[in-house]
Amino acid sequence: MAAIEKDFKRSVVYQIYIKSFCDSDGDGIGDLPGITSKLDYLAHLGVDYLWITPFFPSPQADGGYDISDYCAIDPVYGTMDDFDELVREAHARDLGVMLDMVLCHTSSKHAWFQRALAGDERYRRYYILRDGRGSTGAGDPGEPPTNWQCAFGGSAWEWEPRLGKWYLHMHDVSQPDLDWTNPEVRAACADVVRFWRERGVDGFRFDVVSLISKPEVFEDTPDGSCRSLVADGPHVHEYLRELVAASGIDGMLTVGEMAATTLENCILYTTPERHELTQTFSFHHLKVDYADGDKWKLMEPDIARLREILRSWQEGMQAGGGWNALFWDNHDQPRAITRFGGREGAGERGGSWERVGRMLATCSFTLQGTPYIFQGDELGMTNAGYPSIDCFADVESTNNYRILMEGGATAEEALHVVNERSRDNGRTPMQWTSGPHAGFTTGTPWLAVPENHVFVNAEAEVGVAGSLFEFYRELVRLRHELPVLAEGAVRFLDAGTQAPKVIAFERTLGDARLVTVCSFDSEPSRATGLDVDGARYLLGSYDDAPVPGADGALELRPYEAAVFLS
Repeated sequence: MAAIEKDFKRSVVYQIYIKSFCDSDGDGIGDLPGITSKLDYLAHLGVDYLWITPFFPSPQADGGYDISDYCAIDPVYGTMDDFDELVREAHARDLGVMLDMVLCHTSSKHAWFQRALAGDERYRRYYILRDGRGSTGAGDPGEPPTNWQCAFGGSAWEWEPRLGKWYLHMHDVSQPDLDWTNPEVRAACADVVRFWRERGVDGFRFDVVSLISKPEVFEDTPDGSCRSLVADGPHVHEYLRELVAASGIDGMLTVGEMAATTLENCILYTTPERHELTQTFSFHHLKVDYADGDKWKLMEPDIARLREILRSWQEGMQAGGGWNALFWDNHDQPRAITRFGGREGAGERGGSWERVGRMLATCSFTLQGTPYIFQGDELGMTNAGYPSIDCFADVESTNNYRILMEGGATAEEALHVVNERSRDNGRTPMQWTSGPHAGFTTGTPWLAVPENHVFVNAEAEVGVAGSLFEFYRELVRLRHELPVLAEGAVRFLDAGTQAPKVIAFERTLGDARLVTVCSFDSEPSRATGLDVDGARYLLGSYDDAPVPGADGALELRPYEAAVFLS
């Protein structure tokens, strides 16, 4: 099947977490036919590409990101015929299909690792194996080779007697890291990407791809955190160029998830003439509510820091010729509406839920880069607010609940933190209707549906004037139709001392000038120096434009966003 080709600068990508999108057979787990059944909904929203999270065979230790076979379909999600039908039907609606490639690590159940365990030297070289510190010889593990901690808590090293070595796993213990210094590994990964490209796939998202090239020397770090040491490693750009060329995907929409990356490297990843990726996800802007940089320590979002991160990445990528992927939510994040203040009036017009939802969407869609919608963003889905730790499925969440309790937190305190931070907040079933299980399944959902689905759902919003869904449709339309949004230069603006939680910027192209102002403040504020006199109000988080002051200032209401075009 011929690939869909679109200008990624004018495109909008919709992320589908397949396990939670739509269940077609009543087993409580979303599947490929479920996605196909909702293609008209997605086409109506107006998006260009569908990024689908992994549906490959997997033990599901990490939500499908622990893959045991890269070139097959897990039966719980359907068949290869189901996949082919999905691609055909998506293409018939001018929707491109993107797949999630997890090439930093495999599942420990993958045939490669199983062959390594069986003693096959060829496949032992597929993984990163080390002797322990202080080992006295064969059979004695000693201590882990370094003090590195994995992403989900605990050591990043696991002793495996059948290997007689420690193996590195930067994520779950069941996810051994691949050794990309081995040319056979790189060739095998290119074969995987090529396999799916030849089945009609139109683009790829590469999971934690900034971590594939490990440092030349493995050494302890002061706090055991190894991501900053491993990220953007010595050969990562070389490996990516080789992967793109060998798999034949140069020119396709490709996005890399860049853990602990730098601006300078993301410019290199996405500069077109380097033939690596078209765009990158970076996460610094989603850490502005981490106290002391710790995800599991809560604080109110630092909007001044958020503004500076957005400014430096927007203007920096522009100066270097790079390109950003724009997002607030994904399957690894709590819901942005909740974390940035939209905790009241879910499903109702006029409350903080709606204002924050519109404001965040406005900000994302008018920055320079390619906007991504995570399933449910367009409906205003929120954090789940589960009553018990038993409701959670995510390994990171349950591990950190235990760690918090061991550190002295009460059960109530630990549950509150997990409810705020859990990845399960982004993985709750898609809210299609107000009926049982939000219309996601006729069976029992694998993860509990938030109670507010009776107010926040597609049935209540599609085609309803003023709904959040229709607001997203309008943003997608503007992204397609306004050249200044696709091609325009970006420059951040100073909104003055009376607007400490306001983020403002302009996009310019030729004679066109678009100004966006977004207040992250729960209180009124006053933005000055934006020079929007005479400009046309396009849209915002309220139904009318902000009131102009006598001196040209904008009197902004709580969580107000406004876009002006001249």
